[in-house]
Amino acid sequence: MPAFRFPHPFYAIVDTLGQPELSYTELAQQICAGGAKLLQLRVKEHSTRDFLTIAQQVRTICRHYDCLLIINDRADVALAVDADGAHLGQDDLPVGAARRVLGSGKVIGVSTHDPEQARAAAREGADYIGFGPLFGTQTKETGYTARGLEQLQEIRRLVRIPIVAIGGITIERAPLVLTAGADAVAMISEIVRAPDVAARVAVVMRTLTAPPH
Repeated sequence: MPAFRFPHPFYAIVDTLGQPELSYTELAQQICAGGAKLLQLRVKEHSTRDFLTIAQQVRTICRHYDCLLIINDRADVALAVDADGAHLGQDDLPVGAARRVLGSGKVIGVSTHDPEQARAAAREGADYIGFGPLFGTQTKETGYTARGLEQLQEIRRLVRIPIVAIGGITIERAPLVLTAGADAVAMISEIVRAPDVAARVAVVMRTLTAPPH
């Protein structure tokens, strides 16, 4: 498989943030309709069976819009729905084990929070890393303090694979983050809590362009 590159600097994450009025499939539909090229599905509060059902529905939506689908945490669910890849946390399957589950043609990302974790993920064969929380975040308890732009710059010097930054990133902050070395930026609250999700995504897609590295 050729070296992975993000199809656009916007890395969408579908997460209902524990709000029952939000729907994973409706969010995915609106995010894809807004033009997103890659979408990560993060389902934390459901059984594996329900996660699988949601993932199958989102897979159908992503295929319709020609959007890459990455499944958070669960390589088995990613395999079951033929997603484009999986994104792993530090407590999930190691990259090598996930690669054996998914095969060589799928994308594997790893969440990292410091230089040691970033180097380890690259060494183990991750296609990209997530790095954060960059500015702190209210949407996920990571156990880590805000990393900041200086540490992002350090991570950029340490690894050659693509980096998606996450944590407290807004459309206003995103250009600074890309200039500091990220190849893509993840936004959750900025998108899923917008009054018009598709319109907000469309603005982000138009605003962000990949910086030269």
